[in-house]
Amino acid sequence: MIAGRVAIVRSLSTARPLEGFRTIGTGIYLRDNHEQSQDTRSPNVVLIFGWLGAHPRHLRNYTSAYAKLYPKASQIVVQCNTDLLWTTRSTRSRKLKPVIDALEALHCLPSSSPAQQPARILTHVFSNGGSLQMTLLGHMLQQKYGSAPVLGSASALVLDSCSATGDLKSVKLAARTAIRNPIARRIVLAIVHTIYSVRFGLSLLFGKQMIVLENLQIEMGNPHILSWMGLHTPRLYLFSRNDKLISWQEVTRHAEIAKERGMDVRCELFEESAHVAHARVEPERYWSSVQKVWAVAAKEKRED
Repeated sequence: MIAGRVAIVRSLSTARPLEGFRTIGTGIYLRDNHEQSQDTRSPNVVLIFGWLGAHPRHLRNYTSAYAKLYPKASQIVVQCNTDLLWTTRSTRSRKLKPVIDALEALHCLPSSSPAQQPARILTHVFSNGGSLQMTLLGHMLQQKYGSAPVLGSASALVLDSCSATGDLKSVKLAARTAIRNPIARRIVLAIVHTIYSVRFGLSLLFGKQMIVLENLQIEMGNPHILSWMGLHTPRLYLFSRNDKLISWQEVTRHAEIAKERGMDVRCELFEESAHVAHARVEPERYWSSVQKVWAVAAKEKRED
């Protein structure tokens, strides 16, 4: 019985890879464009962090759009599987290591070979699940390379349906949305509830924050969240009044705080789209906003 349950949960993390990409890690895919663009108006790397439970078929809509917008850019896609809810930080870090290896190979980070040209990285993150993956990568980069920024990098950050507080209610709702199989859903929800109960008890006992999502909003407000980012990095918040998982008021407040701290912030508030569905409902507006924020990043870098 237990083996059967484990098999069901594991099946949630398996999916066919993205077409045109090769698998470089568990849920991590690389489209390596060897013909790197010399056009400084375009990114040479697009880094995508998917939402909790997003399969490659969901993320394909975004990789295809980026391939059309920036055909010479390499792409790295990081899935957020439901096991993120109960795996340890060390396990998650080990799974993310191929992202650092790929960034080094694409000359975006210090490595044994010098960078051929300054990196131009567009980072696109979805929901709290993708945000957790991105912030963990940021900690890994800082641990490996220190706090010194990657010099000469043009960068932009696109935030789709984030950032907001990740309490137990929102996590359970996200799990219900991500997992279609009713048996697997019940198993995962039971695991999540148990983990949160244990961590909450430990937080009361030791006086420390033990819930993995409690500090997410704070970390997402760090202008140096990834080593190539800073106050100069333009941020684009894409969110909706109709989002049942992420409060548009919380996202608005997060953007306002970022602006107060001197960050370059832009917001696109949609009216009808559901969680991480803005591109599907209003594709022209969505992708036009993405292009505009990258144009700002590229222009600022050229004028440095």
